[in-house]
Amino acid sequence: MRVSAAVVDELGGPFRVQELDLDEPGPGEALVRIVASGICHTDEITRHGDLPMPFPSVLGHEGAGVVESVGEGVTAVRPGDHVVIGWPSCGSCRNCRDGEPRYCARLGEALCGGGRLLGPRAGQSALRRTDGSPVHSHFFGQSSFSTYSLTWADALVVVPPTAPLELLGPLACGISTGAGAVFNTLKPTPGSSLVIYGVGAVGLAAVMAARLSPATTIIAVDRHPSRLALATEFGATHPIQTDATDPVAEVNRICGGPADYALECTGVIKVVRQAADSVGMLGTCVLIGGAPAGAEFALDHLDTLWGKRVVGTLGGSGRSHVLIGALVDLNRQGRFPFDRLVQFYDLADIDRALDDSRRGEVLKPVLRMNH
Repeated sequence: MRVSAAVVDELGGPFRVQELDLDEPGPGEALVRIVASGICHTDEITRHGDLPMPFPSVLGHEGAGVVESVGEGVTAVRPGDHVVIGWPSCGSCRNCRDGEPRYCARLGEALCGGGRLLGPRAGQSALRRTDGSPVHSHFFGQSSFSTYSLTWADALVVVPPTAPLELLGPLACGISTGAGAVFNTLKPTPGSSLVIYGVGAVGLAAVMAARLSPATTIIAVDRHPSRLALATEFGATHPIQTDATDPVAEVNRICGGPADYALECTGVIKVVRQAADSVGMLGTCVLIGGAPAGAEFALDHLDTLWGKRVVGTLGGSGRSHVLIGALVDLNRQGRFPFDRLVQFYDLADIDRALDDSRRGEVLKPVLRMNH
């Protein structure tokens, strides 16, 4: 079938909206009419080579839409279902079987292999130009910067038809990453302290989640006063502007010593060290932000040896169905207002959306598809 998609032709190249042909669903697959797709920092760093996606390709990994048709053997979803496209996984490796499909042993293939992960057409792209030349597909299993996406049906998360579908795509990655880091990775204890470095969309989602936890000290660190004001509105108890003070010293002043938990949402190596230095013995620092490929950081050995934990998290950990379903319900109840972070753009305006995001003028750009 014919679709419109934003194609990146080469490493570092621009997004260009083009007409492509997309395969019909085969065994285990589903065709989703994309209503909207969030733009994530990972899309941008992949375009510049920090994830090894082959080019030409269609990116986009925060898609939400309506199931149009399904392939042979699909029973979990049916045409007409409203869905968020969750992360792909093989379903059979140890981590998948243990309930952590975001850490699938075949994660590299699943996210940026450039084709299908599973099924009789595994490894093959589902997209091609009108002249028949291939365009790589299945970025994060979906390539949702397109009017339609062919994806693995088991990755789909069915949401209520009354839910605001155009808002829900960011729950596939950015928003669920911040919230899941709190709910699934840190699990704050009563009366604990938590510091969040970088309160863009991911960090603000973490603030909202922390407010729903028993943590009583929620510190937001950023260089933008407007983002700190929003973080305070969403539940941060203490804002720290990095241009005005040493954040590590200020965290220690607020907490009367190191914080119990820290989340690093920027991917900036200097900030990674600050986040790690903000927690002490038996404290936990969670790395969320995507740093450039090959980036390294150093820690003080003795300080880390004394029970400090530094861990990474992908997509908020856990299962997409549980986390996304909970966030949809919490938003409906008014307890997780991530919709306030979103600004909509048409697919043709993807460059403007990216520019606005880089300048910090918008927290979570979302592309709406015109059908």
